[in-house]
Amino acid sequence: MVTYKPVSISKASFAFCRFGMAVMVWLSFFLKSEAILAFVCFIFLLSAILKVKRAPMIRFYDLTFNKIKKAPEIMVDENSIFFAHCLAFLLALVCLVLVDTVHQPGIWFVVLGFALLKTISAFGFCPASKLYDCTLNGNCCINKDKNGNQSVC
Repeated sequence: MVTYKPVSISKASFAFCRFGMAVMVWLSFFLKSEAILAFVCFIFLLSAILKVKRAPMIRFYDLTFNKIKKAPEIMVDENSIFFAHCLAFLLALVCLVLVDTVHQPGIWFVVLGFALLKTISAFGFCPASKLYDCTLNGNCCINKDKNGNQSVC
């Protein structure tokens, strides 16, 4: 069992990071830009290496906008976010390699799938973080409604 490693970061910088990365993936899809996709890949790699407290998008927000108006802090699990950044880096890398090597217009639908995943993550339900909690920490809870139907929480 992997331990929970709490770290405090600005709530606004965390939102900026999530939504900013989603927007960049969408831009790469709509503009068919390998350069933007490579930048996204690089940012996720740096985020994984530097961990969430020093991730580029978090640091950028903290050193700019958060100086103007201080946002409240939230606690996040550094290990879970590390796993999410590693997985996002791998997905971005797969998208980049496929787009660079296949050279078919339809291959950009792989990037569309990645953009949809990043959008889901941006709105607060991070599939990678949930996968981490479920597989490594055994925190896979299942709810039953009054009719006995199961749903994952």
